Amino acid sequence: MKKALLVIDLQNDYFPGGKFPLWNTDAILENIERAIAKAITQGVPVIHIQPIAKGGLAPFFNEGTPGADIHPGILAAAPKAPVVVKEFADGFEKTNLDETLTKLGVTDLLVCGMMTQNCVTHTAISKAAEKYNVTIFPDCCTTVSEILHQIALHALSTRVKLVPSSEVL
Repeated sequence: MKKALLVIDLQNDYFPGGKFPLWNTDAILENIERAIAKAITQGVPVIHIQPIAKGGLAPFFNEGTPGADIHPGILAAAPKAPVVVKEFADGFEKTNLDETLTKLGVTDLLVCGMMTQNCVTHTAISKAAEKYNVTIFPDCCTTVSEILHQIALHALSTRVKLVPSSEVL
């Protein structure tokens, strides 16, 4: 059993001062930084997943803008982690994520990140993720509101494990 920690969409546009700030980002940032530190200590690879909007087609994450950059605290926590760039909510869709995980011999995915109901969900229950044991860290995810976060987690609860990061790392 080999784990990998997927850090999904931890970009500046989702934080205060960005184009689409989310709920509870300060606490989530601290939790994810702590999860990354524990993962690295335990030899668990960390992989950043970063959406980039091509040609200004989206209201945020536009290529070449500071909002599309991975949050500096996350980069500082895992400076050597590979970055998988994506265009779709599903981190596997038309990316090299599966290839990266296969090369690392990963069997278990530990998932955290932004937009619980969207990118976290679509990556965790992707057709490509079916061959992995998937665990989402609810304490390391957020979205636009607490109620939407809770609704998304409830919907996911029959498909993947939901476990606090401190119980796994």
